[in-house]
Amino acid sequence: MRAVMHVCVVCAFLLVTGIVHAQGQKLAKLTLAGPSAAVSNALIHMVDSGALADLAEVVEFVPWRDPDQLRVMALDGRADVLAMPTNVAANLYNRGAKLQLINVSTWGVLWLVSRDPALKSLADLRGKELAMPFRGDMPDIVLQLLAEGQGMDVRKDLNLRYVASPVDAMQLLVMRRVDHALLAEPAASMALRKTGSFPLSVIAPELHRSVDLQKEWGRVFARAARIPQAGIAVMGALRERPELVARIEAEYARALAWCKVNAAACGKAVAARIDVLSAEAVADSIAVSQLEVVPSRDARAELEHLFAKLVAKNPALVGGKLPDDGFYGGAKAP
Repeated sequence: MRAVMHVCVVCAFLLVTGIVHAQGQKLAKLTLAGPSAAVSNALIHMVDSGALADLAEVVEFVPWRDPDQLRVMALDGRADVLAMPTNVAANLYNRGAKLQLINVSTWGVLWLVSRDPALKSLADLRGKELAMPFRGDMPDIVLQLLAEGQGMDVRKDLNLRYVASPVDAMQLLVMRRVDHALLAEPAASMALRKTGSFPLSVIAPELHRSVDLQKEWGRVFARAARIPQAGIAVMGALRERPELVARIEAEYARALAWCKVNAAACGKAVAARIDVLSAEAVADSIAVSQLEVVPSRDARAELEHLFAKLVAKNPALVGGKLPDDGFYGGAKAP
Protein backbone atom coordinates (compact mmCIF):
# COMPACT_ATOMS: atom_id res chain seq x y z
CA MET A 1 0.00 0.00 0.00
CA ARG A 2 2.82 2.41 0.86
CA ALA A 3 4.50 1.63 -2.46
CA VAL A 4 1.30 2.38 -4.35
CA MET A 5 0.85 5.64 -2.44
CA HIS A 6 4.47 6.61 -3.20
CA VAL A 7 3.96 5.96 -6.93
CA CYS A 8 0.78 8.08 -6.92
CA VAL A 9 2.54 10.96 -5.19
CA VAL A 10 5.39 10.83 -7.70
CA CYS A 11 2.96 10.77 -10.64
CA ALA A 12 1.08 13.74 -9.25
CA PHE A 13 4.34 15.65 -8.85
CA LEU A 14 5.39 14.90 -12.42
CA LEU A 15 2.04 16.01 -13.81
CA VAL A 16 2.19 19.30 -11.91
CA THR A 17 5.74 20.05 -13.02
CA GLY A 18 4.93 19.22 -16.63
CA ILE A 19 7.38 16.31 -16.92
CA VAL A 20 4.53 13.94 -17.73
CA HIS A 21 1.41 15.14 -19.53
CA ALA A 22 -2.16 14.07 -19.15
CA GLN A 23 -2.10 12.49 -22.59
CA GLY A 24 1.11 10.65 -22.02
CA GLN A 25 4.19 11.63 -23.98
CA LYS A 26 6.26 14.44 -25.42
CA LEU A 27 5.62 15.82 -28.86
CA ALA A 28 8.32 14.98 -31.39
CA LYS A 29 8.68 18.65 -32.40
CA LEU A 30 7.11 21.97 -31.48
CA THR A 31 7.62 24.71 -34.06
CA LEU A 32 7.13 28.35 -33.10
CA ALA A 33 7.14 30.88 -35.93
CA GLY A 34 6.97 34.65 -36.19
CA PRO A 35 8.07 37.77 -38.08
CA SER A 36 11.02 40.09 -37.51
CA ALA A 37 8.89 42.14 -35.12
CA ALA A 38 8.21 42.55 -31.41
CA VAL A 39 5.59 39.80 -31.28
CA SER A 40 8.38 37.23 -31.86
CA ASN A 41 10.61 38.35 -28.98
CA ALA A 42 8.90 36.17 -26.40
CA LEU A 43 8.79 33.15 -28.72
CA ILE A 44 12.55 33.37 -29.19
CA HIS A 45 13.16 33.61 -25.45
CA MET A 46 10.90 30.60 -24.89
CA VAL A 47 13.09 28.53 -27.21
CA ASP A 48 16.41 29.84 -25.91
CA SER A 49 15.47 29.40 -22.25
CA GLY A 50 14.18 25.85 -22.70
CA ALA A 51 10.81 26.86 -21.26
CA LEU A 52 8.99 24.22 -23.33
CA ALA A 53 11.69 21.55 -23.34
CA ASP A 54 9.52 19.16 -21.34
CA LEU A 55 6.71 19.39 -23.90
CA ALA A 56 8.62 18.29 -27.01
CA GLU A 57 11.83 16.55 -28.00
CA VAL A 58 12.67 19.50 -30.28
CA VAL A 59 11.45 23.07 -29.81
CA GLU A 60 12.42 25.48 -32.60
CA PHE A 61 11.79 29.03 -33.76
CA VAL A 62 11.32 29.67 -37.49
CA PRO A 63 11.04 33.24 -38.82
CA TRP A 64 8.57 34.14 -41.56
CA ARG A 65 9.54 36.96 -43.95
CA ASP A 66 6.24 38.22 -45.34
CA PRO A 67 2.47 37.61 -45.15
CA ASP A 68 2.53 35.22 -48.11
CA GLN A 69 5.01 32.93 -46.35
CA LEU A 70 2.95 33.22 -43.17
CA ARG A 71 -0.18 32.04 -44.96
CA VAL A 72 1.64 29.09 -46.49
CA MET A 73 2.97 28.07 -43.06
CA ALA A 74 -0.53 28.32 -41.58
CA LEU A 75 -2.32 26.41 -44.32
CA ASP A 76 0.34 23.72 -44.79
CA GLY A 77 0.71 22.96 -41.08
CA ARG A 78 4.36 23.98 -40.92
CA ALA A 79 4.07 25.59 -37.47
CA ASP A 80 2.33 24.75 -34.21
CA VAL A 81 2.39 28.27 -32.78
CA LEU A 82 2.29 31.23 -35.16
CA ALA A 83 2.73 34.89 -34.30
CA MET A 84 0.75 36.98 -36.78
CA PRO A 85 -1.30 40.13 -37.32
CA THR A 86 -4.77 39.73 -35.83
CA ASN A 87 -6.57 40.45 -39.10
CA VAL A 88 -4.59 37.70 -40.85
CA ALA A 89 -5.58 35.29 -38.07
CA ALA A 90 -9.24 36.21 -38.55
CA ASN A 91 -8.94 35.87 -42.32
CA LEU A 92 -7.32 32.45 -42.12
CA TYR A 93 -9.83 31.22 -39.54
CA ASN A 94 -12.82 32.36 -41.62
CA ARG A 95 -11.34 30.59 -44.64
CA GLY A 96 -11.14 27.29 -42.82
CA ALA A 97 -7.63 27.26 -41.34
CA LYS A 98 -7.40 25.25 -38.14
CA LEU A 99 -6.28 27.92 -35.71
CA GLN A 100 -7.25 29.68 -32.53
CA LEU A 101 -5.94 33.08 -31.51
CA ILE A 102 -4.93 32.74 -27.87
CA ASN A 103 -3.66 36.22 -27.13
CA VAL A 104 -3.01 39.73 -28.35
CA SER A 105 0.40 40.97 -27.22
CA THR A 106 1.26 43.78 -29.64
CA TRP A 107 -0.76 46.95 -29.08
CA GLY A 108 1.50 49.71 -30.31
CA VAL A 109 4.52 49.37 -32.64
CA LEU A 110 3.58 51.52 -35.67
CA TRP A 111 5.31 54.84 -36.36
CA LEU A 112 5.72 57.30 -39.17
CA VAL A 113 9.43 58.09 -39.35
CA SER A 114 10.42 61.14 -41.38
CA ARG A 115 13.27 63.43 -42.31
CA ASP A 116 10.92 66.39 -41.92
CA PRO A 117 10.77 67.63 -38.30
CA ALA A 118 7.65 69.62 -39.16
CA LEU A 119 5.64 66.51 -40.10
CA LYS A 120 3.30 65.91 -37.15
CA SER A 121 0.13 64.40 -38.61
CA LEU A 122 -1.14 62.30 -41.51
CA ALA A 123 -2.49 65.48 -43.11
CA ASP A 124 1.11 66.71 -43.40
CA LEU A 125 1.79 63.75 -45.73
CA ARG A 126 -0.48 65.00 -48.51
CA GLY A 127 1.32 64.67 -51.83
CA LYS A 128 4.43 63.10 -50.28
CA GLU A 129 5.89 59.67 -50.99
CA LEU A 130 5.67 57.19 -48.11
CA ALA A 131 7.37 53.78 -48.02
CA MET A 132 4.79 51.24 -46.86
CA PRO A 133 5.47 47.59 -45.93
CA PHE A 134 3.07 44.67 -46.36
CA ARG A 135 0.55 45.91 -48.93
CA GLY A 136 -2.96 45.10 -47.79
CA ASP A 137 -1.87 43.95 -44.33
CA MET A 138 -1.78 45.52 -40.90
CA PRO A 139 0.44 48.64 -41.35
CA ASP A 140 -1.24 49.53 -44.65
CA ILE A 141 -4.73 48.87 -43.24
CA VAL A 142 -4.19 51.00 -40.13
CA LEU A 143 -2.86 53.93 -42.15
CA GLN A 144 -5.76 53.77 -44.59
CA LEU A 145 -8.38 53.63 -41.83
CA LEU A 146 -6.78 56.59 -40.05
CA ALA A 147 -6.49 58.62 -43.23
CA GLU A 148 -10.10 57.95 -44.23
CA GLY A 149 -11.24 58.73 -40.70
CA GLN A 150 -9.78 62.21 -41.18
CA GLY A 151 -11.48 62.76 -44.52
CA MET A 152 -8.45 61.98 -46.69
CA ASP A 153 -8.67 60.15 -50.00
CA VAL A 154 -5.83 57.63 -49.77
CA ARG A 155 -5.47 57.24 -53.54
CA LYS A 156 -5.40 60.96 -54.24
CA ASP A 157 -3.77 62.42 -51.12
CA LEU A 158 -1.03 59.88 -50.39
CA ASN A 159 1.74 58.53 -52.62
CA LEU A 160 2.35 55.06 -51.19
CA ARG A 161 5.45 53.12 -52.25
CA TYR A 162 4.87 49.51 -51.27
CA VAL A 163 7.76 47.30 -50.15
CA ALA A 164 8.01 43.75 -48.86
CA SER A 165 8.71 44.37 -45.15
CA PRO A 166 9.36 47.01 -42.48
CA VAL A 167 13.09 46.32 -42.80
CA ASP A 168 12.93 47.07 -46.53
CA ALA A 169 11.12 50.35 -45.82
CA MET A 170 13.75 51.17 -43.19
CA GLN A 171 16.57 50.57 -45.65
CA LEU A 172 15.01 52.91 -48.23
CA LEU A 173 14.76 55.57 -45.55
CA VAL A 174 18.35 55.11 -44.37
CA MET A 175 19.67 55.16 -47.96
CA ARG A 176 17.79 58.44 -48.59
CA ARG A 177 15.67 56.89 -51.32
CA VAL A 178 12.54 58.03 -49.47
CA ASP A 179 11.99 60.76 -46.87
CA HIS A 180 9.08 59.15 -45.04
CA ALA A 181 8.22 55.58 -44.07
CA LEU A 182 5.66 53.74 -41.98
CA LEU A 183 7.71 51.42 -39.80
CA ALA A 184 6.82 48.74 -37.29
CA GLU A 185 9.20 48.26 -34.40
CA PRO A 186 12.03 47.37 -34.26
CA ALA A 187 12.54 48.75 -37.79
CA ALA A 188 11.82 52.31 -36.56
CA SER A 189 14.48 52.04 -33.86
CA MET A 190 16.91 50.55 -36.38
CA ALA A 191 16.43 53.52 -38.71
CA LEU A 192 17.11 55.96 -35.88
CA ARG A 193 20.21 54.02 -34.82
CA LYS A 194 21.62 53.71 -38.33
CA THR A 195 21.36 57.45 -38.99
CA GLY A 196 22.69 58.59 -35.63
CA SER A 197 19.27 59.94 -34.70
CA PHE A 198 19.20 58.01 -31.44
CA PRO A 199 19.15 58.86 -28.59
CA LEU A 200 16.54 61.50 -29.17
CA SER A 201 18.56 64.13 -27.31
CA VAL A 202 21.17 64.40 -30.09
CA ILE A 203 21.39 67.75 -31.83
CA ALA A 204 19.68 67.96 -35.24
CA PRO A 205 18.77 64.28 -35.69
CA GLU A 206 18.40 63.15 -39.31
CA LEU A 207 15.20 61.19 -38.66
CA HIS A 208 12.23 61.84 -36.42
CA ARG A 209 9.40 59.78 -34.96
CA SER A 210 6.79 61.96 -36.60
CA VAL A 211 3.45 60.29 -35.86
CA ASP A 212 2.54 57.65 -33.29
CA LEU A 213 -0.20 55.76 -35.12
CA GLN A 214 -1.57 54.37 -31.88
CA LYS A 215 -2.22 57.89 -30.57
CA GLU A 216 -3.81 58.78 -33.89
CA TRP A 217 -6.07 55.73 -33.57
CA GLY A 218 -7.22 56.87 -30.14
CA ARG A 219 -7.78 60.44 -31.31
CA VAL A 220 -9.58 59.64 -34.57
CA PHE A 221 -11.85 56.92 -33.19
CA ALA A 222 -12.24 58.25 -29.61
CA ARG A 223 -10.76 55.13 -28.04
CA ALA A 224 -7.74 54.10 -25.99
CA ALA A 225 -4.50 54.88 -27.82
CA ARG A 226 -3.73 51.28 -28.71
CA ILE A 227 -4.53 48.83 -31.51
CA PRO A 228 -4.82 45.02 -31.21
CA GLN A 229 -2.22 44.45 -33.91
CA ALA A 230 -0.70 41.01 -33.38
CA GLY A 231 -0.69 37.97 -31.15
CA ILE A 232 -0.07 34.23 -31.21
CA ALA A 233 -2.29 31.46 -32.53
CA VAL A 234 -2.16 27.74 -31.93
CA MET A 235 -2.52 25.62 -35.04
CA GLY A 236 -3.95 22.28 -36.10
CA ALA A 237 -4.03 19.38 -33.65
CA LEU A 238 -2.39 21.44 -30.92
CA ARG A 239 -5.76 23.16 -30.38
CA GLU A 240 -7.09 19.84 -29.07
CA ARG A 241 -4.49 19.73 -26.29
CA PRO A 242 -5.80 22.33 -23.82
CA GLU A 243 -3.18 21.50 -21.21
CA LEU A 244 -0.40 22.23 -23.71
CA VAL A 245 -2.10 25.39 -24.98
CA ALA A 246 -2.45 26.70 -21.43
CA ARG A 247 1.21 25.99 -20.77
CA ILE A 248 2.32 27.75 -23.98
CA GLU A 249 0.12 30.73 -23.16
CA ALA A 250 1.59 31.02 -19.66
CA GLU A 251 5.19 30.64 -20.86
CA TYR A 252 4.65 33.31 -23.53
CA ALA A 253 3.41 35.75 -20.89
CA ARG A 254 6.42 34.96 -18.67
CA ALA A 255 8.82 35.34 -21.60
CA LEU A 256 7.37 38.71 -22.61
CA ALA A 257 7.65 39.97 -19.03
CA TRP A 258 11.29 38.83 -18.99
CA CYS A 259 12.04 40.63 -22.26
CA LYS A 260 10.57 43.88 -20.95
CA VAL A 261 12.76 43.73 -17.82
CA ASN A 262 15.85 42.43 -19.65
CA ALA A 263 15.67 44.42 -22.90
CA ALA A 264 19.40 44.31 -23.69
CA ALA A 265 19.62 40.53 -23.25
CA CYS A 266 16.39 40.04 -25.18
CA GLY A 267 17.78 42.20 -28.00
CA LYS A 268 20.90 40.05 -28.25
CA ALA A 269 18.84 36.85 -28.35
CA VAL A 270 16.49 38.18 -31.05
CA ALA A 271 19.35 39.51 -33.20
CA ALA A 272 21.04 36.10 -32.99
CA ARG A 273 17.92 34.48 -34.47
CA ILE A 274 16.89 37.20 -36.96
CA ASP A 275 20.02 38.53 -38.62
CA VAL A 276 18.38 41.59 -40.22
CA LEU A 277 17.83 43.07 -36.75
CA SER A 278 20.38 44.61 -34.39
CA ALA A 279 20.43 43.87 -30.67
CA GLU A 280 20.50 47.57 -29.76
CA ALA A 281 17.50 48.41 -31.93
CA VAL A 282 15.46 45.55 -30.51
CA ALA A 283 16.25 46.77 -26.99
CA ASP A 284 15.33 50.34 -27.97
CA SER A 285 12.05 49.15 -29.47
CA ILE A 286 10.98 47.36 -26.31
CA ALA A 287 11.14 50.66 -24.42
CA VAL A 288 8.77 52.46 -26.84
CA SER A 289 6.34 49.66 -27.73
CA GLN A 290 3.03 48.76 -26.13
CA LEU A 291 3.53 45.08 -25.33
CA GLU A 292 0.99 43.39 -23.07
CA VAL A 293 -0.37 39.85 -23.11
CA VAL A 294 -4.18 39.90 -23.16
CA PRO A 295 -6.06 36.62 -23.76
CA SER A 296 -8.00 36.99 -26.99
CA ARG A 297 -11.27 36.32 -25.16
CA ASP A 298 -10.61 39.41 -23.06
CA ALA A 299 -9.49 41.44 -26.09
CA ARG A 300 -12.57 40.48 -28.11
CA ALA A 301 -14.29 43.88 -27.88
CA GLU A 302 -11.21 45.69 -29.19
CA LEU A 303 -10.61 43.06 -31.86
CA GLU A 304 -14.20 43.27 -33.07
CA HIS A 305 -13.99 47.07 -33.23
CA LEU A 306 -11.00 46.70 -35.56
CA PHE A 307 -12.53 43.82 -37.54
CA ALA A 308 -15.82 45.70 -38.01
CA LYS A 309 -13.93 48.58 -39.60
CA LEU A 310 -12.16 46.13 -41.88
CA VAL A 311 -15.42 44.45 -42.90
CA ALA A 312 -16.90 47.87 -43.72
CA LYS A 313 -13.83 48.76 -45.79
CA ASN A 314 -13.25 45.42 -47.52
CA PRO A 315 -14.81 42.21 -46.13
CA ALA A 316 -12.05 40.11 -47.73
CA LEU A 317 -9.54 41.56 -45.23
CA VAL A 318 -10.98 39.30 -42.51
CA GLY A 319 -12.47 36.55 -44.66
CA GLY A 320 -15.88 38.13 -45.14
CA LYS A 321 -17.23 38.35 -41.59
CA LEU A 322 -16.41 38.67 -37.92
CA PRO A 323 -14.94 35.41 -36.62
CA ASP A 324 -17.18 33.35 -34.32
CA ASP A 325 -16.59 32.12 -30.77
CA GLY A 326 -14.23 29.37 -31.85
CA PHE A 327 -11.64 31.94 -32.93
CA TYR A 328 -11.13 33.28 -29.43
CA GLY A 329 -8.94 31.48 -26.90
CA GLY A 330 -6.70 32.17 -23.95
CA ALA A 331 -7.28 31.85 -20.23
CA LYS A 332 -10.45 33.50 -19.01
CA ALA A 333 -10.04 36.57 -16.84
CA PRO A 334 -10.59 35.76 -13.14
